[in-house]
Order: sequence, then structure tokens, then C-alpha cells
Amino acid sequence: MTTENSHNYLENQFLIAMPQLADPYFANTVTYLWRHNEEGALGIVINKPLQACIADIFDELDIECSAGEREFQEQHVLAGGPVERDKGFIIHDAGRQWESSIAVTEEISVCTSKTILQDIAVGSGPDNYIVALGCAGWEAGQLERELSENAWLTAPANTDLLFSKDYAHKADDAAALLGIELQQLSPEAGHS
Repeated sequence: MTTENSHNYLENQFLIAMPQLADPYFANTVTYLWRHNEEGALGIVINKPLQACIADIFDELDIECSAGEREFQEQHVLAGGPVERDKGFIIHDAGRQWESSIAVTEEISVCTSKTILQDIAVGSGPDNYIVALGCAGWEAGQLERELSENAWLTAPANTDLLFSKDYAHKADDAAALLGIELQQLSPEAGHS
């Protein structure tokens, strides 16, 4: 049931950068918004791969890897946002919870636990996950202001797209959820 106070919150939504968004960090990005309330919003950019791979994270944290080591060398770590860039965030399917897991929906959780990485390394982690360094944050009212300035398009999150490794097409694919082609959008904001 939606209440009057919560109906404008965008948890479990994709924020798709509009073509005219000039911020170099967020240009052409899709951000998974996992928290949004009166205090602000938190999200993780899901289509900005770093040169680092998950195996590098395991090495950095002295985590023994016994499952699919080659797979972890091919799996990118993402640049999750400009806030707390040295902190790891893991978006994962919610079949199991780890000590710092925060349920976003019945299907998706976000976690910052080293334990989940240890479980991934030995093959007992979640089936679907994204490992990102950093997150995106907005102060109270900031995201709403950016939305009114036509900086972002919002779409309900889709788990297939969320966990897709096709980073180059995520923005177009997220916009397509709404039946929109990003390149055909006007940079002008309309208000009635």
C-alpha cells in the first residue's frame, strides 16, 4: 500500500542519465537506486566497469579463491559512484542474507560485507551479484531537483538488466524498458 509520504520515493528504480547530463562521472550511466527517502538517496552505478576485476579484489583482501578463478579474472568491478570510492558495495539476489545485507526488495539486497566476497570466492555466494567500489549519494531534495532539471530518466528496476554484464548497452536497454531511445530525447525540460 502506498502512503501519501512514500509515493514519490524511487527505491528499486534505475536512474538513466539523460544525454545532456554534463557531469563527467555520470554521463551515459545507469544507477540502481536502492535507498530514497526524506533524507536523500543512495545508488550504485551499474554500467561503469573499472580495469580491476573481482580476482583483484580477492587478492587485495587476502581472500582465498577456490571457485572459477578464471571467471573472477574476467568479471569487472564497477565504479559505483564518487562517494566512498574505497568501500565495496555488492548488489545481490536476496536468496540469502549476509551480516550487512539490506533488503531493497524481496529479490534484491545490497551488502558491504567481506563475508559475502569470501563466499563468492569459494562458490557459496549469491547466484547473481555486482561488485562496485563507491556509491552515488544525494542530499535531501537534491535528486528531486535534478529530476526536475531533466538530468535523469527513471524506470522500474529489472533484475535481468541489473545483473547483465553488457555494460555498453545498459543505458539504452534501461531506456528501452520505457519504450524510449535516448538519442531521440530533447535536452529541454518540459513543465506543465
